[in-house]
Amino acid sequence: MNTPDYDDTTAFLGQWGPFQQIVFFLLCASIFPNGFGAFSLVYLTDIPSHHCLVPEVNLTQDWQEGIIPVKVVNGKEELSRCSRYRLDVVRNLSAQGYIPGRDVNLTDLEQEDCVDGWSYSTDIYQSTIVSEFDLVCGEQWKQPFTSTVYFLGVLVGSFLSGQLSDRFGRKPVLFATVAVQTFFTFVEIFSPSWTVFSILLFISGLGQISNYVSAFVLGTEILTGNVRVLFSSMGVCLAFAFGYMMLPLFAYFLRDWRSLLLALSVPGLLYFPLWWFVPESPRWLLSQGRVEEAETIVRDAAKRNQVEAPEVIFDNYNAHVSCLLRTRNIRNTTVILCMVLSAGYFGLSLNTSRLHANPYISCFISAAVEVPAYISSWLALRYLPRRLSVICILLLGGVSLYLIQLVPQNLSVALEMLGKFAITTGTALLFAYTAELYPTVLRNTATGTCTTVSRIGSCISPFLLQLTHRQIFGEKHLISPIYSMDYLPYIILGTLAVVSSFASLFLPESFGQPLPQTIQQMHQRESKPNPLNLN
Repeated sequence: MNTPDYDDTTAFLGQWGPFQQIVFFLLCASIFPNGFGAFSLVYLTDIPSHHCLVPEVNLTQDWQEGIIPVKVVNGKEELSRCSRYRLDVVRNLSAQGYIPGRDVNLTDLEQEDCVDGWSYSTDIYQSTIVSEFDLVCGEQWKQPFTSTVYFLGVLVGSFLSGQLSDRFGRKPVLFATVAVQTFFTFVEIFSPSWTVFSILLFISGLGQISNYVSAFVLGTEILTGNVRVLFSSMGVCLAFAFGYMMLPLFAYFLRDWRSLLLALSVPGLLYFPLWWFVPESPRWLLSQGRVEEAETIVRDAAKRNQVEAPEVIFDNYNAHVSCLLRTRNIRNTTVILCMVLSAGYFGLSLNTSRLHANPYISCFISAAVEVPAYISSWLALRYLPRRLSVICILLLGGVSLYLIQLVPQNLSVALEMLGKFAITTGTALLFAYTAELYPTVLRNTATGTCTTVSRIGSCISPFLLQLTHRQIFGEKHLISPIYSMDYLPYIILGTLAVVSSFASLFLPESFGQPLPQTIQQMHQRESKPNPLNLN
């Protein structure tokens, strides 16, 4: 017996009544904190200028200024970050009245590590976790690894939340992940060490993208027609982008990392009273055989929209539970989507601190680029085939990143932002595309699983960006100081985008088709021949 199409069955509700408006804006509101939470690490883990701390000892002014060696880094002179001249030797020379550079050849003096700690500049930040826990020199590996720990939490959360959402419902998982993200972001403030902070950061990461995916899938299943396209492209994406754009404003006025975390945890508290206004997905309830509950929600929606509901709304709905690897066609689609959702978006976003001398302006530029990107994704979803859109936009992103090494420095930022625009657009398209390809019983699991695999790339992106640095740990060269190393991250990210573009050729098309309700409907769509037909 064929399963009726949900969109046709609920067409009497209309597409944009008070019920749909409430769902649209409340779910978008749940995404807003994700925007400034996802990239808060840009500020939390930034490395302030620093040098060895010199304790209060009796030194002449000349030796106080000369005790830190001067090194040449990337053609510029700067104070050594990880060494100083031996304090006992300098103290003796100062007591004898010798003047550095005139009476003493500084290159002959023995150096020592920063045994008394470091002095950090407060020109930009009052404190970050780097200055709090001394994640510099021999401990500098912990700075990029902190972001990796966070994305590992996002990876695990994406996988688990998808499974839980398809089993227990979209709404409970949405609010549970908001609670996890909010509570553990707040608890991070009291971290006594980097290890404790990292553990708490991992747990807060469990709720970050999990919240986004749950809200995304819930809205995609409740809303229909053009409103669904608007929600899955511009709605959630612009909410994320506006939150992202607020991050540098928060960080500018709250330059202490603990104060910033406190501010980032507050908005999540405001969302919990909305439990009574956000409904469960009727599609998911139907897939679980809970027809009466689904009808109750739809009848309440009809009452809010002031339309008459038919006497019997849902009939002949059967639930089917399977897995993402059930058939060859579905298995191929899953593998391709896991590969296509790459690390490019997070890699370029985490690189924002290098776009401009001011990190607040850098972050705002990176966030502002996302607004036209999400508008473009909405237009593409509204009017163009999915497969063609994804292929073209990812090719644009890949080529832009490749060209960075061939243009002058003043044009490289523009090309990087063009690449960010293209990959952001592609990421938004792929989220909507994934939700359209899978049936209700697998939709959240599929979206979560594909997101999980893509987070593997996000976990290595902090270290990938370190390849642009000549000196990674302390002041020892761990990579060859070759000029082209500066562009290696862009070459890798560009290659991922191009490969993803060609892999998308083999995805089935979903443009203009209803969301599949069952495995059979998905299988019928994917069984269509000629995968290279882009229309």
